[in-house]
Formats: sequence, C-alpha cells, structure tokens
Amino acid sequence: MPDKLNFLFIGDIIGRPGRKAVRKFLHSLVKKYSPSLIIANGENAAGGIGITPEIGQELLDQVDVLTSGNHIWDKKEALSYLEQEPRLLRPANYPPKNPGKGTYIFKNISNNKVGVINLQGRVFMEPIDCPFRVADEELKTLHAITPIIILDFHAEATSEKQAMGWYLDGRVSAVIGTHTHVPTADERILPKGTAYITDVGMVGGYNSVIGIRKDQAIKRFLFARPQRFEPGKDGVIFSAVYVEVDAQTGKALSILRETIIEEESER
Repeated sequence: MPDKLNFLFIGDIIGRPGRKAVRKFLHSLVKKYSPSLIIANGENAAGGIGITPEIGQELLDQVDVLTSGNHIWDKKEALSYLEQEPRLLRPANYPPKNPGKGTYIFKNISNNKVGVINLQGRVFMEPIDCPFRVADEELKTLHAITPIIILDFHAEATSEKQAMGWYLDGRVSAVIGTHTHVPTADERILPKGTAYITDVGMVGGYNSVIGIRKDQAIKRFLFARPQRFEPGKDGVIFSAVYVEVDAQTGKALSILRETIIEEESER
C-alpha cells in the first residue's frame, strides 16, 4: 500500500451560520477521516461577504489553511491581515503588489509538505491575470518542494473549471472548484492522477439562495435594484470533499463528497 496523505476541503463558509456549522460538524469528520490537512474557503465568512482578522483567526483555530476569491477584498481589514497571516491565501493571479500571497507550503507531523494554490477564473469575473499561465509559473516553484499540490480554483464557469482540471491533470494532486456554492456530482480521478470536482459547495443556510436569505435574493431578481444581502439562517448545509493522495508521487487515490444537511430552521 502506498504511503498516503489525506485532506479535507471545506466549501465556501457563509457568514455566522456557516461558522456555526463548522464548529458543529467538523469534529465528527475529523474523527471519521483523521485528515492530515484541513483547507476551507473563507472569503464569505464575515457577514456573508469578505473576512476579518478576528473571523480568520476563529477559523484558523479549526482548519490549517484558508483560501478565498473575489470577495477577499470586501473588508478593508483583510488587506493588512493578508500580509500578516500566510495561511490566508488570495488568488495568485491578481496583479503584482496586491497584499498577501496565492500559495502556501503546509508541513504535517509526518514531515510531508503540501503546496496549496489559490487561483481565480476570468469568465464572468474580473479580467485579472490568466490563471492557466499563473498556474504554470507557481508550479515551477512548488514542484521543486513537493509533489503534493492542491488547487482551489475559484471560478464561475463550469467550462473554465473543467478546462483547468484537464490542463493540470498529472501536475497537481487535486483541483477543487469553489465560488458557485452549489455542490456538483462530478468528483473523479482524472486519467493522470488528479482529483477533480467542479464545485465543492458551501457551508451555511440550506434553505437559501446560495447562502443568502431567500426573500432578499428574490427581491433582487424581481426589481433589479441593489439589495442588501444577509446570510440565510434557515436550515444548514455543510459541504466538503475528502481526498487521499499518494505521498510519494502526489497522485490522487480517491475523492469523496461529504454533505451534511439539517433542514430545520434555526431557533
């Protein structure tokens, strides 16, 4: 049997309901899988949009690395926090001189090193640097350190996410899609050994519109006016994927979706 490293990747955490769900459900998954590494996307953890140092630390007390996306800039406090906390990533393909970094090297108790990359798509999103070319550049550095590399690809279009999976097949251990908050059922191991899923989903209000209160989201579509959004609190969904990787080659051995749903309203 190959020497294995396993990790848990938690979908976009939406506001206080999502943070409460992490506290409630993560322990049971840790007990079930004993992951070597826990990663979560935290860009919506503060009130459903952005992140603050206090909330970032709350989450980093429970997980090892936080990734993000286009909403990482939505709380001004995050700018200095990105400079101070290397375990909080922003997409690596934002232009140079932005605060923070898009990669992190994690070392577990067995001395295995894991490279974590955060990239953002461009289809229906900001026209930032090409994520495919930036991936090539980042991998030149990371491959010299470790064969185990995990990518959070924060993107809107399923086609762009799938293209990234095929582009990096065999060069990274996993391509995990985030951003759309709806879990997809296409988890698989690609032919050259990369674990892939188009979107891992979210952690937050279940009876909601991608984590936002239903009534507020409906008003936005009905009237086409700016609408203040708040995290939904009706029920809860906790979405994650569990991945096993060959620690010597970096090739993925398995990928499994984990979804916990409680439909009851919060009291």
